[in-house]
Amino acid sequence: MQPCPSILIALILTFLIPNTCFGYSPREDARVIKEFKRQQGLNHAKIARDLVHRANWAALGSLSTNKLVEGYPMVNIISIDDSDASGNSTGRIRFLLTDLDFTGPDWQKDNKVTLLFSDEQTLRCKDGGKDPMEPTCARSMISGQVQKLDPSDQSYQPAKDAFVRRHPAADNWIKAHNFYLCELEISNIFVLDFYGGPHNVKASDYYAVSK
Repeated sequence: MQPCPSILIALILTFLIPNTCFGYSPREDARVIKEFKRQQGLNHAKIARDLVHRANWAALGSLSTNKLVEGYPMVNIISIDDSDASGNSTGRIRFLLTDLDFTGPDWQKDNKVTLLFSDEQTLRCKDGGKDPMEPTCARSMISGQVQKLDPSDQSYQPAKDAFVRRHPAADNWIKAHNFYLCELEISNIFVLDFYGGPHNVKASDYYAVSK
């Protein structure tokens, strides 16, 4: 559905016209934003799922154990996959880690990580004329704990096969550098997809999205 012109005009006035002319009204800001989002049909849980499934990688933040920056936030790039055997989205975020890298030692000391997904990872923002930092360039910050998967579990091999299909080089990583397959046990999801601040999405709502 196309947004109503009057709503767009009101939104532009809200954000661009000096407050000295019209006065600032947080309530009116919230009303305009809510109405625009209603018209756009923004489903925050679905947006999070879409971002995860389309991304081949994510930026992962952890608390560093490296002696040079111990206790500082550390950011790493990891390849991810959430596919089932048919390549469909499951929402289950799987990735490979090794103790030879930053993230491996970090999570084992303090198992708290956050993954960042952005529409700019697939260049949708650039192609749409949006800056990656704009709220309308959708992003999701998904926090939780690393769960190392058990190779003896019956679900392990299908998950590994799906990951390697998406990331063929991973087969060599596992053999040469002792990479192990993990999954994020989600504890919190934030989605920022429009003005008005981030939205909290329950993990149950995220997994319940029909794909």
